[in-house]
Amino acid sequence: MMRVTKVASAEDYQLISSFDEVKRTLLDESKFQDRLEKPLAYWALPNDRRLPLAFLGRSLGDLLSTPFEELSATPGIGQKKISSLVRLLHRATKEEPHSTPYGAQEQAPPTQGDEILGMPCTPDGQFDHTLVSELLWAKWRESVRVHNLQHEKLGRLASSLAEVPTVIWNTPLSFYLDYTVAEIRRLKTHGEKRVRVVLEVFFRIHQMLENVKPQQQFALKLQPNFVPAVERFVLDRLADENQPSEDDVRAYIADALLKQIKLDAGDTVFDLAVGRLGLGGKPQSVRMQARMLGVTRARIYQLLEDCSKVMSVRWPEGQALLATLVQKGINAGHSPIEQRLLIAVRELFFPTKLESFEEDPQI
Repeated sequence: MMRVTKVASAEDYQLISSFDEVKRTLLDESKFQDRLEKPLAYWALPNDRRLPLAFLGRSLGDLLSTPFEELSATPGIGQKKISSLVRLLHRATKEEPHSTPYGAQEQAPPTQGDEILGMPCTPDGQFDHTLVSELLWAKWRESVRVHNLQHEKLGRLASSLAEVPTVIWNTPLSFYLDYTVAEIRRLKTHGEKRVRVVLEVFFRIHQMLENVKPQQQFALKLQPNFVPAVERFVLDRLADENQPSEDDVRAYIADALLKQIKLDAGDTVFDLAVGRLGLGGKPQSVRMQARMLGVTRARIYQLLEDCSKVMSVRWPEGQALLATLVQKGINAGHSPIEQRLLIAVRELFFPTKLESFEEDPQI
């Protein structure tokens, strides 16, 4: 009887060749030795399709020591899942994993000339948390550790607080440093929105600091963009004899803080703050603003309180700096009328007590 042998297709030959190539690369180059102990899942992306689940928990070293024929004969593993295995092995040879769009895993395995970018972004440049692998996450966490930013609050370094749940505004980055991406996704109350925010904050930090080497003589401090200019102005005024004019307070302090409020708290709170400070005319009372919006005074107080909540995260140092600048004017004999805008800014963004608005007879 004639024996019938299975004829390998061109795709099979390509897979075998690609597997042998990546196997040689990972085993022959010393720089990859530390990766051989990591599980295959380390290089998987959340949106990968047809992942070889039977292999994800096995280390690279274990997989590479197994003959290709044996891997192919694993129950539940067909050609497309073997193709995914080879793709993940190729990712392991790169410094950054490939940010492959959803569904792209159906393409042929990468060849030696393929470019791996490692940017977890959509084609239009928007951050996409579904493209974050454990490898990328490990690199981002290392950037935070190396530059000693563990104590920084998540909200302070977020692109916009409007996108961040208020309950994690004050969460230090250190809270997430010992978690994998998979573990963060399993944390209680951490839905897709919260996971996206957390990953993006770490991503932006890594973007800024990837090529910055720590220096023993200097310390690195990350701040919202508006803070350095405002602090320079306040410190300069504290160092000289002149009290800032109302125009200066508006140009160098109020406008900068209001711009941040618009970004973090939205147009409604921004408009209320502008009216409360009287930048478009006479200062508006809470009663007037309540009538204009058709809401209760309590609701206006609640909205205005967002100004202080934002600044307590974005610029907590401002509390002491503005209080000192106001006190300097008082010591120099300037009346509250002369310091009207400066005092109003301090009370709006850094109230000394919750009842500060209620002391205004015009509310």
